[in-house]
Formats: sequence, C-alpha cells, structure tokens
Amino acid sequence: MKSYTYPAIFIKDQENDGYQVLFPDLEVTTKGEFIEEAFLYAKATLKAYFVYIEKYDLDFNMPTEYEIVKSACGQDEIVMLVDVDVNENDYEE
Repeated sequence: MKSYTYPAIFIKDQENDGYQVLFPDLEVTTKGEFIEEAFLYAKATLKAYFVYIEKYDLDFNMPTEYEIVKSACGQDEIVMLVDVDVNENDYEE
C-alpha cells in the first residue's frame, strides 16, 4: 500500500454556493456543494488519480509543503491536506 498526501485549495464559489477544489501540484480539480462534500470528492479524485498513475507507472509531481501553498492563497481560500491510500488491488484488472 502506498499513501499520498497533497495540499488542496478549497475556493468558495460565491455564485453557486459551492466549493471548487484544486490540487495545484497535480492540476486536478473537483467540486462539491458543501465543504464536507468537496473534501470527500477531493479524496475520491486524489485516489482515482493515483490509481491511474500506479496502474500505468506514470510520473507525477511531488507535493508542495502545506505552508508554501497556504502563504500563496487568498483570505477566502482554505487549504487542507488530503490523504489517500492506494492498494495494488485498487488498480488490478
């Protein structure tokens, strides 16, 4: 099993009352209606990303330190660490 932890930026969508989620190191996004839902979708998206990476043995960017991402964000943006575990049976056919 491999574990991955990446900072995610949660951006409040003022027009639609939802949250856009961005993993800046991976250029991957998702969204959710509530912050809790957005966090769960972020975990699912991160896991799907790494299942694909592992299955096809692809390169990926390492995570930027939390404090660096946090310092680059605006006041209305929330930074959270999102972690997932990927097992071999997650990507076997």
